[in-house]
Amino acid sequence: MRIATWNVNSVKARQERLLALLARHRPDVVCLQELKTEAARFPAEALREAGYHAAVLGQKTYNGVAILAREEPCDVATGFGDGGDESQARLVAATVGGLRVASAYIPNGQEVGSEKWPYKLAWLARLAVWARRQADGPPLVLGGDFNIAPEERDVANPAAWAGSVLCHPEVRAAWDALLDAGLVDSFRLHHAEGGHYSWWDYRMLGFPKNDGLRIDHLLLATPLAPRCTAALIDRDERKGKLPSDHAPVFVDLA
Repeated sequence: MRIATWNVNSVKARQERLLALLARHRPDVVCLQELKTEAARFPAEALREAGYHAAVLGQKTYNGVAILAREEPCDVATGFGDGGDESQARLVAATVGGLRVASAYIPNGQEVGSEKWPYKLAWLARLAVWARRQADGPPLVLGGDFNIAPEERDVANPAAWAGSVLCHPEVRAAWDALLDAGLVDSFRLHHAEGGHYSWWDYRMLGFPKNDGLRIDHLLLATPLAPRCTAALIDRDERKGKLPSDHAPVFVDLA
């Protein structure tokens, strides 16, 4: 089974690239983030023609997450279900192929000290609690744009990003809390070295200079780790006309 996660940075702007990606990689499941559209405007028909069902949590202009799958997703749920704020479309989960798959778009946090910073930390704390609750069900695959570079090796220029909302010790502690909830970083099962990134700023020649960060991840329930046979970032998807600023990340499970 091949599973992907990709922040498309507008599914409308990236529809043709998304369809081409599906044709090229033929993943079984895809987690999408930052749809920037309501569910009614999501290109479900075009994706059905490409062989994919969709579970969508959309939002006009901002946010939005989806799960695409060759088999129809079941037991679809949105949000944390904990009685907290669910005004932002950032989490959708479904059961596919015996797995509980979730697509998450973690808040960026804007700037340390801004009002969006504590919101990010609180959202991550809720995500860790939610992940622990999934332990009683099918094995969890949590994919998404986490807006966290977990370690220095995940950043091309650590000094420039030190203390930022993507690298701050508090968000890295929140990342550790997710791993403590029974999850493993699938990419690091196969790649111990640095220099692998999934996001590059559109500005300042970020991609040509490979001045990036690894902030898009696929976390696996610990029992799935032995089944993980490969993990990769498709840098080629960041090339060409009108790319997202994120590259898709893939994991293969035996």
